[in-house]
Amino acid sequence: MNLFTINMKRTLLFLILFNSVGLFAQQFTYKPLNPAFGGDTFNYNWLLSSATAQNKLTAPRSAAEQRSELEQFGDNLNRQVLSQISRRLLQQQIEGIGDFTEEGTFTYGTLAVEVFESEEGLVINILDTSTGEQTQVIVPNQ
Repeated sequence: MNLFTINMKRTLLFLILFNSVGLFAQQFTYKPLNPAFGGDTFNYNWLLSSATAQNKLTAPRSAAEQRSELEQFGDNLNRQVLSQISRRLLQQQIEGIGDFTEEGTFTYGTLAVEVFESEEGLVINILDTSTGEQTQVIVPNQ
């Protein structure tokens, strides 16, 4: 065989392969799976369960779940004692102010309490001077 026939065979083989690739070509279209990006809505449950199955992260336990029962009991007892102390201090302050039937302005820490009578009844305005928050309590006339 001469060189011409070898080159001719290679060229012919190349043309056959090149043309056959073109014969099997097709148009590809992209269709997303995720419904958030235009995919089929029936894929949502499958995607969610697949993601959940692959998720190895766990939420950190809260501080209350990590404490023993003895520590929780101690914290509860501590809260009750502090509540009792604050209740007694508040009672002493209210006794020092008098009952809220007297009109006037009173100060309790950062709270400014204003008491007066109106047509609706006894009005108690409470202003937190540190934050500017205000609330109003109306005790209706009997």
